[in-house]
Amino acid sequence: MRLFRLSLRCAFYLVIFAMAGCGRKSTSQLVGESPASQSPSPPIVANSPQGPALSPSPRAGQRPTLDLSRLENTVQPAVFLLTVFDSSGKVLRTETAFFISGDGRLITTARAIEGGINAVAKMTDGRIYNVSGVLSVSTTLDLAVLQADVKYVPFLPVNRNPNLEIDKRLGLVGSGLAGTDGAPRDVTISSQQSDRLGIAGPISLSSVGAPIVSENGEVVGVVTSAGEKAWGRPSTAVDSLLDRVSSDAKPQWPESVQATVTPTPTPRPTPKPRIIYAPAPPFPTGVSRPGTSGSGRFRLTFDAKGNATNVRVVQSTGNPYFDSSAIQTLRQWKSSPSEGWGITVPVTFQSR
Repeated sequence: MRLFRLSLRCAFYLVIFAMAGCGRKSTSQLVGESPASQSPSPPIVANSPQGPALSPSPRAGQRPTLDLSRLENTVQPAVFLLTVFDSSGKVLRTETAFFISGDGRLITTARAIEGGINAVAKMTDGRIYNVSGVLSVSTTLDLAVLQADVKYVPFLPVNRNPNLEIDKRLGLVGSGLAGTDGAPRDVTISSQQSDRLGIAGPISLSSVGAPIVSENGEVVGVVTSAGEKAWGRPSTAVDSLLDRVSSDAKPQWPESVQATVTPTPTPRPTPKPRIIYAPAPPFPTGVSRPGTSGSGRFRLTFDAKGNATNVRVVQSTGNPYFDSSAIQTLRQWKSSPSEGWGITVPVTFQSR
């Protein structure tokens, strides 16, 4: 009987322990998180075979970054250094410029060509092109359109209607020959007027004349000054300058035109013509009676060579023999070369 009571008591305790264990398990399920309710870890995505993964979209308030490597490949081949020479062959200055057409039209500043009579374009790949002259220039805009002697070159399209917003991120691309100063970099527009752009940040002197481009490589402006507060001209100013170039325009250097024009000599006064041969009319034969005389006046006309082309009687001597002798002799007279002239000569015959 005592053994039976002990066994019954043990069984009772086992039931209590089992119920206590079940209670703790039920409580854990209520306060914990099930695997289905937990957020999964972000998956690792590899680049697909079709191409590189796209860059994440910029967050609100952030400006999109420019692909400077792409600008270097597509824009920089059309940008070069322009070296300008004076009449003695001395280098006046070197400035950045860029092609805007495949047949060699290029843009630079008006100051770059001031006083020049020749120039060459030095490309990054070592090629050198002669610049034949100026097509259009504006000192007000400080821009010039020149023509190079080329068959075909890489060039940049000009955006005729750029949307240049303040703080808009753009690209500035210089010549590869300018080293780090010519490397593509991003710039922003700090202010804008109808024909003037303010450029935020310092701009080096070697960047003057360089193109300001959009993310697509289109020209939206040209740098015209350097420093902490740099300025540029919008592409609309370039467009207005191109409109001045006629279809049959021939490039020429203004300074060389002035140097080759022969000044018109001051005309010398024409010397007054004079008689250089004037024999006296002889006294006619058969009219030698003493006291016979006569006076008359005769008009002579000379050509450019000085020959007497016409002799006419203005006033007769009163004697036909005297008149005839005078006319025949006066036709032999000569004058210095001239533009043609005439003279009236008095003739007197007197028998002694």
